[in-house]
Amino acid sequence: MNASIIALNQAAFGYDDRAILSATTLDLEPGRFYFLTGPSGAGKTTFLRLCYLDLVPSGGTLSLFGRDAADMSRDGVARARRRIGVIHQDCRFLDHLSLRENVGLPLLVAGKEPEAEAHNIDQLLEWVGLDHRTDALPPELSGGEKQRAALARAVVMSPELILADEPTGNVDWEMSERLLGLLVELNRMGKTVLMATHDMPLIRSAKSRVSTRVMRLKGGQIEMAGTDL
Repeated sequence: MNASIIALNQAAFGYDDRAILSATTLDLEPGRFYFLTGPSGAGKTTFLRLCYLDLVPSGGTLSLFGRDAADMSRDGVARARRRIGVIHQDCRFLDHLSLRENVGLPLLVAGKEPEAEAHNIDQLLEWVGLDHRTDALPPELSGGEKQRAALARAVVMSPELILADEPTGNVDWEMSERLLGLLVELNRMGKTVLMATHDMPLIRSAKSRVSTRVMRLKGGQIEMAGTDL
């Protein structure tokens, strides 16, 4: 059995008196495509924030890439985050920078020169279908273009794990299918994908293309869903 890329052991987390996770034990294997579903407000975004160490469990343990998050130094957390690409629901671009510059920001943060990676960035933008928009500013982009740009930025560092928080929530079905196709392609390249969504038709579409596992978050518990979706 493959070593877990994310492992929770009796992990708990909550805000005030409300439990988001209650004594949750879970193992996510590398190279798989996971969906996380659950009702609005169940805590899907919070769970993803735990997965990229923006939050830490209030109880139990969370391990990432085989290391206990509680034992990681600040530099260790930074190194782990470089192995993770995150697609936020609200995209979070810098409006005064061009699309190419926004996509290259993770390289700059990691101490690399985006100019030296210009060819790779342009190839990445071509892959997501935005090679004709490289100099556009974020306010000039449509919702679908922003989501594809967010995906490009998330994978510019060639991460091992991709976390997507409702990436199709604000786009039409055609664009949802296009974004899903890109994530499926990344998974076939060996990347682990964890996507939070409430879109059951999209999950069914994914299951026809690639092997997936579906998790449900409800009442502070995460459980693997059955095949009847």
